[in-house]
Amino acid sequence: MLTLRQQMQSYGAYHRDPRNKLTHYFGVPLVTFSLFLFLGWFRFVHPEVLPISAATPFYLAVLVYYFRLDRLIALIQLPFTLPLLVAADWVAKQSLALSFSAFLVAFVLGWIIQLVGHAIEGRRPALADNILQVFNAPLFLTVEALAHAGFRKDLLEAEAVEELAGSTGVGSH
Repeated sequence: MLTLRQQMQSYGAYHRDPRNKLTHYFGVPLVTFSLFLFLGWFRFVHPEVLPISAATPFYLAVLVYYFRLDRLIALIQLPFTLPLLVAADWVAKQSLALSFSAFLVAFVLGWIIQLVGHAIEGRRPALADNILQVFNAPLFLTVEALAHAGFRKDLLEAEAVEELAGSTGVGSH
């Protein structure tokens, strides 16, 4: 498994323009919410007895992955995705018309916002080369916010990101 630094630098090679990064602060939560909502339609046992959907084990698996990369950053990131899980679970329990509409709007809008950012930057999304990069998006936003606050800048060393982007042709059309 790659280290957190390697994961963030790889993901960062696709996200160097601040405007693209900004779009991700809106798009990534929307897509995350929509994925939780989709998985929220698949419920285990009886919803009244054990209100657990497929979103819960999925979220826990991703959280374990984050903890394996860096415990503190995973804990810092937790309050940003846990409310998305709770909100998606609530919406998933509403009428199918409402929950499907919410899913569709969040999913499509989230991707449009991010793709606009990538068009501005002139780079394809990271998941175009590795679909598993989709799991790094929420973590990358947390690391970016920490770096802006003066913490853990080592995870996004500009020289390493630039070298990776330039040497591999990452993100070129």
